Amino acid sequence: MHILLCIFPYGLTKLFTLFYFTLQVKNSKIDLESYQGKRIDLVIVAGEHSGDQHAAEMLAEVKKIRPDINVVAFGGSALRNAGADVILDMTKFSVVGLYEVLRNFFFFAKLIKQVFLWIKNNHPSAVCLIDYPGFNIRLAQMLFDGKLSCKAGGDIKVLYYISPQIWAWKPKRCHQMAKFVDRVATIFPFEKDWFKKTDLDVSFVGHPFVADPYKLNVTHNPGGPILLLPGSRCPAVKKIFPLLLDSFNEILKHRSECTAIVVYPDETILAILRKILNRRFSKLLDKITFVPDGNSIEACAAIMSSGTMSLKCCLGGIPGAIVYKTHPLTYAIGKMLVKVKYLGIANILLNRCVWQEFIQSRLKPKSVAKYILPYIDDEKLQRPLRKVSKELKEILSAGQDTSVAQWLSSAIE
Repeated sequence: MHILLCIFPYGLTKLFTLFYFTLQVKNSKIDLESYQGKRIDLVIVAGEHSGDQHAAEMLAEVKKIRPDINVVAFGGSALRNAGADVILDMTKFSVVGLYEVLRNFFFFAKLIKQVFLWIKNNHPSAVCLIDYPGFNIRLAQMLFDGKLSCKAGGDIKVLYYISPQIWAWKPKRCHQMAKFVDRVATIFPFEKDWFKKTDLDVSFVGHPFVADPYKLNVTHNPGGPILLLPGSRCPAVKKIFPLLLDSFNEILKHRSECTAIVVYPDETILAILRKILNRRFSKLLDKITFVPDGNSIEACAAIMSSGTMSLKCCLGGIPGAIVYKTHPLTYAIGKMLVKVKYLGIANILLNRCVWQEFIQSRLKPKSVAKYILPYIDDEKLQRPLRKVSKELKEILSAGQDTSVAQWLSSAIE
């Protein structure tokens, strides 16, 4: 759910806008005919860890309604565990930002064409695009231009779960989506209003973190460790994690008994985190524990990159700081394009800065530590966050039209 990361102008390249991925083996190819002749009810395209997880939760609920559904995915391990046949794990190689995108531009152009050709050759009944708008909006357009989608007279339904954040920048994308997409499911209640000028079928399905039977796995414990959340994209992790460790080290100067846990999404990111810790912060080895995403976590405070896990912490009432730093060019363009006050989605939803944000030049370890330290012990500071977390839950569930499982099941009938 990154806001300031969404800065790559769609019109500049007419190919990508927001989020991208790269592969370690750039010559790898997708088997374009792997499913020819087989029934495919649904193809899911999820290019990030958060989208992969949300899609997996959606699929698990859909399978309760339609246990015989045959699903193929361009996603990650969460979708695979939920029962989808993953053709390509796109989540391991996501990158973000103008600089990173330009470095891999031609590869991305080739890869999006391969995904399109796979869909064309194997002809599923429906395609569900999960967030990841720079890739997925372009893919929807290619399906339209190729006359494969229902909107273009074809017979493949094009669905979109977790709408692009048009309320943050590029609101005209709602018209592009209305042209290329059959149905959209939003996870924030106010998003439907942004599509009112179109005839697009839009449903608010509630946020996954407050949906039944989802159970939040992040809770506040005043006696717990400090939670460090470096993110899920390799380039961003390499930049952010050292700053998180520097901030934690500053905390230790005042509270030497503190320990920290670091959440990682997969083994690739874990290897990067361990390398940084071992080479540059070996003195902290006995203070740091690595925990896979999805485990139950208790923390007294959090230092977190903006994104999905930061919202979990806010819903769990955990005190914390939201941190962000990227390539100066990426940030400069983002400042010009993004039309929201805050970086953290919780602050955006609340329309006030409850969780302090340390961005670019303001991201100084001493400043972060100075902000975090009082929250560790002070009940008076902790108590209001519990009330705010309830407010967030109400915002994310109020006025829900249907569940995401019902939405998807009805859409592919």
